[in-house]
Amino acid sequence: MTLPKRVYSGIQPTAVMTIGNYFGAVQNWARLQKERECVYCVVDLHAMTSEYEASELKQSAREMFVSLLAAGIDPDRTTVYLQSTVPEQTELCWMLATLTSLGDLSRMTQFKEKSGLLRGGLGEDDGTFISAGLLFYPVLQAADILAYRAAYVPVGQDQAQHLELSRGIARRFNKRFGFLFPQPETLLTHVPKVMSTADPTRKMSKSLGPRHYIGLFEEEESVRGKIRSAVTDSGDVAPGEVSPGIENLLTILAACGQADDARQMREDYFAGTLRYVDLKDRTADALVALTVEMRERRAEILRREADLDGRIMAMGERARAMAGETLALAREKTGLFPPA
Repeated sequence: MTLPKRVYSGIQPTAVMTIGNYFGAVQNWARLQKERECVYCVVDLHAMTSEYEASELKQSAREMFVSLLAAGIDPDRTTVYLQSTVPEQTELCWMLATLTSLGDLSRMTQFKEKSGLLRGGLGEDDGTFISAGLLFYPVLQAADILAYRAAYVPVGQDQAQHLELSRGIARRFNKRFGFLFPQPETLLTHVPKVMSTADPTRKMSKSLGPRHYIGLFEEEESVRGKIRSAVTDSGDVAPGEVSPGIENLLTILAACGQADDARQMREDYFAGTLRYVDLKDRTADALVALTVEMRERRAEILRREADLDGRIMAMGERARAMAGETLALAREKTGLFPPA
């Protein structure tokens, strides 16, 4: 069976796409779509494993869909959709669950970390509600990937264990029922890790509060203010190393396409001639140039798209056709009747 070398990845439906989201994933997605067939998903079903407001989930998913288009994902060449519009993935998830051991799931580092945070370190029997969805998360993630029989998945280190589980599930299915799923491989590409400008020892995250992240579509004045107030020196630095705050600004500058400037300023830092105000001004200028373009593109999409939900559902139908083909084969191989 010859399959296209598809790339698959997903993103949480947060209402605000940060520059950390963009530089850490979406910028790379936009590059990959020029080279390969890509399928990108807003994972609103995964978002249900954490507490959320029902009234906000749909709007957050819409916002992320628009943000992906504004950030350069081309719907004419790439399938970009909302997870909840493709029920074939959740049906496949059940099939794959029967091939997944409880032990594998309970050993997932992310599950242990997240459930530990919910318990507040008070132990396993303190009565804290831990959603089974949190445990089951990697199976749905496997279904997301395998529904499109993806060959490659660009993931961060924190998701490598989940991808290995997906590979194991694919092997188990193929051995028991006959070949259907390729084993997805990690697509290793360099992506910058953007830290909080207020605390460069922590990864940029909206959960830390507005001081700790910069939105991709944030207004110029706010962007400049956050870069201007960015932490630079934060304690002792070992010889030959750069302070976390300076490293973060250099990372952002390079990610904005100013790698030569970032390299020169790194040399100036070690020479003792770097003026922090110059680094901040250069970084702010580069970031504003990028975000202005993104804001204009987003405004144009919203102006042009009279029926956004219709566009979302149309993209869902495109994804359903792909996942439906896989599901039909999976049903046949596993001995199930077709749907009525």
